[in-house]
Amino acid sequence: MLNRRHLRVKVLQSLYAFFQSGNDSLQAGEKELLFGIEKIYDLYLYQLSLIIGIKWQAEKTIEDNKAKRVPTQEDLTPNTRFINNLCLKGIAESTALDATLKSRGISWEEAPEIPKKIFLQFKESKTYQQFVGMQTSTFQQDCDLVLKLLKNFICEFELLHHFYEEKSIYWLDDWELINKMIIKNIKEIRANETPELKPMKLYKEEEDKKFAMELFAKTILNDTEFAPLIAAKTKNWDIDRIALMDIIIMKMALTEIIKFPEIPVKVSLNEYIELSKMYSTPKSKIFVNGVLDKLVEELTTQNKIVK
Repeated sequence: MLNRRHLRVKVLQSLYAFFQSGNDSLQAGEKELLFGIEKIYDLYLYQLSLIIGIKWQAEKTIEDNKAKRVPTQEDLTPNTRFINNLCLKGIAESTALDATLKSRGISWEEAPEIPKKIFLQFKESKTYQQFVGMQTSTFQQDCDLVLKLLKNFICEFELLHHFYEEKSIYWLDDWELINKMIIKNIKEIRANETPELKPMKLYKEEEDKKFAMELFAKTILNDTEFAPLIAAKTKNWDIDRIALMDIIIMKMALTEIIKFPEIPVKVSLNEYIELSKMYSTPKSKIFVNGVLDKLVEELTTQNKIVK
């Protein structure tokens, strides 16, 4: 699920928290990094579980209507097209997903009002009404409906944002990434026409976890070596006015360029310039790019970069 770009972001966030707090315990910092990465997976599971919760709410509404003291004909013969949606059933009936949710204690029992409110809002929508009004639907159409439910109703539900914000300070930063992963899940189901969802693994490759931990640790352990190198190339700048995020990005870049010989210099430079665009000031891209270019040229001449 997480590629190396995602992991660089998590390392950057953890290093920022580490240096901001004045923490001097590498072990504690590594623990926080792993915790932050693991929490991404919990958010992924919560979002999938929410889709299941909405289906369950639809089923409960049908049963409650049947149990009325004086049910109408519509209550007794309800439209079940939504709850019988094959893509939706493939997510809800996934044995692999169910086992993972149970093992990590993920459910919506603590906040049942959220799937309920999303379902009620969705039920009143033109999207829902058009779907349940169809005589038949293809598997592709079933998947498209679940995608619309996710993109237009779940992702846009403001109360859900507040819930996640209270659950973890990490999750709002990871929100867009996780929803892209679930969209990818559903599109794979649609393309393969295999209804049962198979949850993604946290790490795309097993080596990626090791990469993240080493990048975090080596950036801290080499801080005293890299700080003066950066200072020498920014001597015309007031070092106190340079964004801390820029400094950390440059230290990470130097760590990767020097301490990870298997990664091409150009790849590292592109990744950290991209990070500076995403997470620092508007002028950071030009500043970080300029400083790193000078440092790479100098270190290559000194044979300190061997690729």
